[in-house]
Amino acid sequence: MKNIVSMNDLSNEEVYKLINRSLELKNGSDILKRDDLFVANLFFENSTRTKHSFEVAEQKMKLNLINFETTTSSINKGESLYDTCKTLEMIGCSILVIRHQEREYYKNLTNLNIPIVSGGDGSGEHPSQCLLDLMTIYERFNKIEGLKIAIVGDIKNSRVARSNFNILTRLGADVKFVSPDVFKDISLGEVVNFDTVINDIDICMLLRVQHERHDGEIVFDKDEYHINYGLTQERYRKLKDSAIVMHPAPVNRGVEIADSLVESDKSVIFEQMKNGMYMRQAILEKIIKDNNL
Repeated sequence: MKNIVSMNDLSNEEVYKLINRSLELKNGSDILKRDDLFVANLFFENSTRTKHSFEVAEQKMKLNLINFETTTSSINKGESLYDTCKTLEMIGCSILVIRHQEREYYKNLTNLNIPIVSGGDGSGEHPSQCLLDLMTIYERFNKIEGLKIAIVGDIKNSRVARSNFNILTRLGADVKFVSPDVFKDISLGEVVNFDTVINDIDICMLLRVQHERHDGEIVFDKDEYHINYGLTQERYRKLKDSAIVMHPAPVNRGVEIADSLVESDKSVIFEQMKNGMYMRQAILEKIIKDNNL
């Protein structure tokens, strides 16, 4: 069974195949269409980009969407995630796309006989976001190896940081972190001062501050954060002409990035969103083919 729940599920060759396939789709290549397959999107955390880009991708592929709503499901009666997923399998669902607040939730779903695509697991990983980020980077630079990248923000609570650091490093990029002490995760990699690397990086990858994972324990001043760790106008001017600014969104304008820079010349934030639909088409296409659905 071939799931995509972690970047560790994919070899370097498979990553590049997904990047190239998503770019082909963006350039007008025909997508696989299967009107005999059913897919359910189970989103137990809020989502705009991930959920709806999967939905658009699925509909363009003519897949049948099961109208699953967590707020009206039997989860609210105490049903386990496994029993919910097994029920969907038994009634004919072919693929599950799941976002869940529990880290590595998929380890409890090993007895399913249908594939899972993760839309994010707590503060664990976010493979589809990572892959669309790689697509966006490769589209701009035509390479990943040798690029210098700063991942800036709430590293400790970010599934995007984890997925991106692991695969970017594996593909030969030089990745460093910028983060206040309270958001650091030194187990991942080197933490540096933003202003010492801003002139030299190819990619400034900003992260949202994950307030919902702080349990009210952190006193947070958004203006102070923006001055010390945000992409200000002054820092933006120091970026190389060829550099790009990324953010997985939603964006806290005036916190991680100055409002005026969200759609600036170096920003590819909205292009990332556009690329997300094509990458998720490529992911679903791969899942269908690898599982002989």
